[in-house]
Amino acid sequence: QVQLVESGGGLVQAGGSLRLSCAASGRTFSNYGMGWFRQAPGKEREFVAAITWSDNTYYADSVKGRFTISRDNAKNTVYLQMNSLKPEDTAVYSCAARVNPAIGGRNYYTSPGVYDYWGQGTQVTVSM
Repeated sequence: QVQLVESGGGLVQAGGSLRLSCAASGRTFSNYGMGWFRQAPGKEREFVAAITWSDNTYYADSVKGRFTISRDNAKNTVYLQMNSLKPEDTAVYSCAARVNPAIGGRNYYTSPGVYDYWGQGTQVTVSM
């Protein structure tokens, strides 16, 4: 059983920045594929960013150039640096882990069904 705990959410003004963290359990964290998803009111959960065990990264078109996903295997933590935030970014952000990922590209990591474990989510609110 893998436990994921997100932190770093909050309220910021448009144009501001936040850094989300997701702390994961597991001694094989370095092998996990990790993703960030978000769900805004009235919308389905959508893919935001993912990072593979080999540090390949994938981003939704809506956040590319503004968000950066990274991982620190020594800390069992994945980060989402969010810059130039927009009101449209307002959502509950959740991290997810695939413990034993298959070899796959963007289509693999953008699919919520790929992930084995999910965190509880952290609220990000961006005001105008």
